[in-house]
Amino acid sequence: MIVAMDGPAGAGKSTVARRVASQLGYSYLDTGALYRAAALQARRRGLAFEDTPEMRRMMAEIRIAFDGVRVILDGEDVSEAIRSPEISHYASVISAIPVVRQMLLPLQRRVGEAQDVVAEGRDMGTVVFPDAEFKYFLDATAEERARRRFLELHQKETNTTMEQVLEEMRMRDERDSSRVAAPLRKAADAVYILTDGMSVDEIVESIVERVTT
Repeated sequence: MIVAMDGPAGAGKSTVARRVASQLGYSYLDTGALYRAAALQARRRGLAFEDTPEMRRMMAEIRIAFDGVRVILDGEDVSEAIRSPEISHYASVISAIPVVRQMLLPLQRRVGEAQDVVAEGRDMGTVVFPDAEFKYFLDATAEERARRRFLELHQKETNTTMEQVLEEMRMRDERDSSRVAAPLRKAADAVYILTDGMSVDEIVESIVERVTT
């Protein structure tokens, strides 16, 4: 059984997906973490974020594992390293590169083939798991998503302002929705949920109830 969950950054996908997976007893697949790991590797190698022979070589050599909690990059636990604002930015950039998406696609599908899974990302219901039994598209206004992200960053004592977060959010939305390879969009058969004003409990309860009924 696959529950596919898509939506823009800050819509609450990760939190909701983890909770839904926990309640259902399913595995949790954070596809964004895979792109973050690829972005971290590219930054470490000093590569340009475009389709180049060096990027293709990196993607052919990279080894990424995800156990639902930790992200392992070439044997190193990079779970914390991939959550920085810098890597968040470059994850969005690298995800627009066709060769990167192409080479991470089999890894994502293998997870779904091996077990019941709640998978969240940008193209779960449209590209990775188009035949998923349940599909959701979580959304929120740019202002609300930026507010959530700002509060998250503030807890880490960064100097980022709300205006900077909102601008980055809008730029990321543009990149994700306009890229040629697997642009962010709602699957025709996905249930749309606007999360503004909704609690995580409400969202999780509605999804779990539908899946188990």
